[in-house]
Amino acid sequence: MGVALEDPVEIGGLELSNRLYRAPLLEHAGNGEDAVDILVDELAPSAAGGVGLVVQGAMPVCRREGCTAPRMTFADDGECIRGLSGLPDAIHAHGGQIFAQLTHGGVKSLETWHRGYSERWPDTEQRAVSELPWPLALADRLGLMNFDIDVLSTAAVYDLAESFGRAAGHAADAGYDGIHLAGATMSIFQQFASPFYNDRDDEFGGCLSNRVYFFEIVHDAIREAVGDLPVTTKVPAETETPRWVRTHITLAEGVEMCQMIEQMGYDAVAPVTGTPFWDQSIVRGEFPDRAWADERFKNGYADSFGGRLRYRLVRAAARYSARSNAFEPCWNETFCRRVRARVDIPVLQVGGIRTREQIDHLLESGACDMVGMGRPFYAEPRLAARLLETESGEVVCGNCNNCIPPQVTGAGGICRTPEVLAKRGELEKAGAYESESDS
Repeated sequence: MGVALEDPVEIGGLELSNRLYRAPLLEHAGNGEDAVDILVDELAPSAAGGVGLVVQGAMPVCRREGCTAPRMTFADDGECIRGLSGLPDAIHAHGGQIFAQLTHGGVKSLETWHRGYSERWPDTEQRAVSELPWPLALADRLGLMNFDIDVLSTAAVYDLAESFGRAAGHAADAGYDGIHLAGATMSIFQQFASPFYNDRDDEFGGCLSNRVYFFEIVHDAIREAVGDLPVTTKVPAETETPRWVRTHITLAEGVEMCQMIEQMGYDAVAPVTGTPFWDQSIVRGEFPDRAWADERFKNGYADSFGGRLRYRLVRAAARYSARSNAFEPCWNETFCRRVRARVDIPVLQVGGIRTREQIDHLLESGACDMVGMGRPFYAEPRLAARLLETESGEVVCGNCNNCIPPQVTGAGGICRTPEVLAKRGELEKAGAYESESDS
C-alpha cells in the first residue's frame, strides 16, 4: 500500500517527519570562517519550510583533490567541520534532519578540467580508477582537458576509503544526522562501478561485484567511524549512454548494485540514471542561453576553461548535449520502481519531480519511499511549506538551467531568471511559504 507525503519515514533507525527531502546541491560555501553562515542561510529555509530531510551538497574527503566545483567545503579537517555545528543546530531547530554528502570526483575533479584551479594548484594529484578511456584521452590530446592522472594502487584505494571514514566521523562529531555518498553523477564511485572507466585487474575490477566493492569498503570505514548513524548512497545506471560507448552500467546492473549495497549494510539508496560523462543528462531541461551569455561571468568562464576559445567550445558542447536531453518528468521513476521491488530499505527518488500530483503518484504507487528536489529549492527556498499544504502545488522552477553554468566560476547556486523570481514574489505576497512553525 502506498503512503502519503506527510507520513513519517525511518532511515536506519532515524525517524523523519515526512517524505520530502532537499536533494544535495552546490552551496559554494568554501572553507572560511563564513562557511557556516553561508550554509545556514541557504539550507535552513528548507527546514523552516518543513522538509523532513536536508542533504547538504557534496564535501570532498581529501584536501585539494577530488573537488568537482569551486568553493566546495572540504570534509577532511575535523576542526573545520566541527565548526559547522551551527548548521545541524539550525536544521534541528526547525524540526528537520540533515545528512552530509561526501564525495571524491576522480577524473571529474577540478584539477582535470578547471584551468584556473590546476594552474593555482599544479601539484594536486589527479586520482583515477584506471587509465583514461579513449574519449577522455582524445579530449586530452586535443587540449580540451588537462589530464596527468595517477591511477590508484590497491593500497591507495583502501586509503581513500579510510578518508571517507574519517570525514564521516568529523561530520558525526559536528552533529550531522547521517551520511550520504555521492555515488553517481560521475563521482569516483561511479568510475569504479562503470566498465567504461574501470579496467582494473585487482579486487576492484572485472565483474560487477568487484567493481562495486569500493562501495563496501567505504561503508565499512564509515560505519566504524559513525556507529549506527544512517549511511545512504546514490547508485548509478548509465541508461543515457551514447551508442558509440560500448560498455556501461545497464539498468539491470544498476538494480543488482542496489541489492548488493543493501547487503553491505547501507540504510537507503537513491537510484539515478545518466551517462558515464558529466553532461546535460544529469540536470536536463533547456539550454541556459541567458547564463552562458551573462557578462558578469564571462571572465570566470574563461578562467575555468582556459581562455575565451575554450569557453566557446564548452558552450557549444553543452548546447549539443542539451539537444538530446530534454526535460522529462520523474526521469528516474523506472529505475526506482524496479529497485523498490527488489530491496527492503528505503528508496529515495530525485530527478524531474515538479508537482504535488507527481509526488502523490510516486508515493501512492510504491515507486519510492521519499521524493527529493534539487534546483526548485534554488528558486523557492521554502518550497516545502507550499507543497505540504496543498494537493495541487507546482514548483515555479522552469528547468531553464540558468542556475548551473555560473557555478563553474564559484558563483552561488541561486535562481537568476526574472520571470521565475517574479512568480516567487507573488507567492510570497500571498503567504504561500508560511509554515506551521511560523505561527
